[in-house]
Amino acid sequence: MAKEHFKFEFEEWMAEELIHRDDWKDWYEAMCEILPLWEVNTIERVAMFVAQCGHESGGFRVMSENLNYSAAALNKIFPKYFIRAGRDAQEYHRQPERIANVIYANRMDNGDTDSGDGWRFRGGGILQLTGRYNYTQFAKEMDMSPEEAVDYVRTKKGALDSACWFWDTNGLNKYCDAMDVVGATKRINGGTIGLDDRKKHYLHAIDVLGGDYEEPTIDYNQTVRQGSRGPLVAEVQEKLNIAPADGIFGPGTARIVKEWQTSQGLVADGIVGPKTLGKLLG
Repeated sequence: MAKEHFKFEFEEWMAEELIHRDDWKDWYEAMCEILPLWEVNTIERVAMFVAQCGHESGGFRVMSENLNYSAAALNKIFPKYFIRAGRDAQEYHRQPERIANVIYANRMDNGDTDSGDGWRFRGGGILQLTGRYNYTQFAKEMDMSPEEAVDYVRTKKGALDSACWFWDTNGLNKYCDAMDVVGATKRINGGTIGLDDRKKHYLHAIDVLGGDYEEPTIDYNQTVRQGSRGPLVAEVQEKLNIAPADGIFGPGTARIVKEWQTSQGLVADGIVGPKTLGKLLG
């Protein structure tokens, strides 16, 4: 695809995705400048980047971590640092700075609660760079201090640079080239939270940018069991209403397969072979 045509299609996508936003063109121009510097420069790579980063940042809106939690939420979400630590969450109710200095203390190269590092190096940018260690590594790449990086990642160019640094450091282009939305999601998120939304935006970007996406072909002449991965595992999980259907055959999937096999009068071994697969998928 010719470079100018690609930029035109990309501009169209940004205009559609960030409709009613006064700053959509600023994001577009920043992406045209920053993404090629990190080899995010093909339809597949750009589509994955904007879909994943768009989801993580609430449509390129969230540039700084929101830590405005109630006391009840602190005990529920961060029990290790509050109720189980004997710390009164009510004293931190709706106080983001104090909360950050507790939950991020003494990890990721941060100092203790009194150092202020938790708040200073809280999540920033569209992929939420977090912790003194990560800010320091990113800052080295940018030839700036970690403290300068804190402010930089909260600008459009800085948010993109830090996201691309994460992208490059974690080898995400290989998932882009394979059009592997699930693999990219896991690498970014650690799981598959928001997979449907990520995939929706990815397919939209691929379509607008002029790419072709085909669902992975499934080999039905295989046996899957605990430890297996792939589209057949995902289809089995969907049939058994296992969410998320992430294509990973773990202990939870094995347990549900056994329960289903028992209900169908099959040998409850947790292995999806020809008999189980035939009955499950018809």
